[in-house]
Amino acid sequence: MLTLRYFPKSWKTAIVVPILKPGKNSALAESYRPISLLPVLSKLAEKVILARLNDYLERENILIPEQHGFRPRLSTSHQLLRVVEFIKEGNNKDECTAAVFLDIQKAFDRVWHTGLLFKLITYKIPPPLIFLINSYISDRSFSVKINRTYSHPKKISAGVAQRSILAPTPFNLYFNDIIKNTNTQLCLYADDTAILSRHRNLNTLVENINEHLAHLEIWFSVWKIALNSSKTEAVFFSKRQPP
Repeated sequence: MLTLRYFPKSWKTAIVVPILKPGKNSALAESYRPISLLPVLSKLAEKVILARLNDYLERENILIPEQHGFRPRLSTSHQLLRVVEFIKEGNNKDECTAAVFLDIQKAFDRVWHTGLLFKLITYKIPPPLIFLINSYISDRSFSVKINRTYSHPKKISAGVAQRSILAPTPFNLYFNDIIKNTNTQLCLYADDTAILSRHRNLNTLVENINEHLAHLEIWFSVWKIALNSSKTEAVFFSKRQPP
C-alpha cells in the first residue's frame, strides 16, 4: 500500500446501518442515525497513514493553535478553558463578550476533494502521502444494510469517511486556513466553530463579530461549506444589564 501509494477499493466500501434515534418516529428517514462500518484492514491501514501524517504535521507545526479537535494532548476541556478565560478577562476589564457558535451542515460529508488536495499541496505534505490520501478519498462507496438485506452500492463523490480513524486529520487540514480577525478570537474543535470578541462599547463589539462573519461567509462559499443558520447561536456575556 505505501509503496504503490494505493488504497484498495475493497477497503473503501462502507456498510451503513441506520439506527433509530431514541423517541423518534420510525416512519421518518430523519429519525435514523447512519452508522458506517468499515473493513478491519482499512482501519489498520488508516492508522499507519495517520501516524505518518501526524508526525509531519507536528514536526512542521502546520495545524493552527485554534484547532483542538482530534489532536494529541488537546481536548474539548482545553478549548472550553480558553473560552472561559477569555470571558473572565473581559469581565475583569468591564468589557462585554459576544460569542457566535456556528453549526456547519454535514461538515465531514461535504469536504470538497479537489479543494482538500489543493490544500495538502499548499501545506507541502509529502507527495507519497498526498497520493495515498487521494486514493483513500477517491472511489468510495457505501451500501445500506437493513436486517440481512443490502442495497446496491452508491458512489460517494465528496466528504471524508465519518467515524474512520484517518478522516478527522484531513478535515482539520481542510479547515486550517479558516479566516481569522485581529478583533476576534477563534475557537475550533473539528467543525465546531466559535467566534468571540469583547469590548466596552456594544456597537463596536457587534461590528467586530459581523466583520468576521462577513469574511467567513466568503471563505465558506469558496470552499463549498454550508452553515446551518437555524442551529447557529449568538450569546452575550457581561456583568452589565443585558443589551
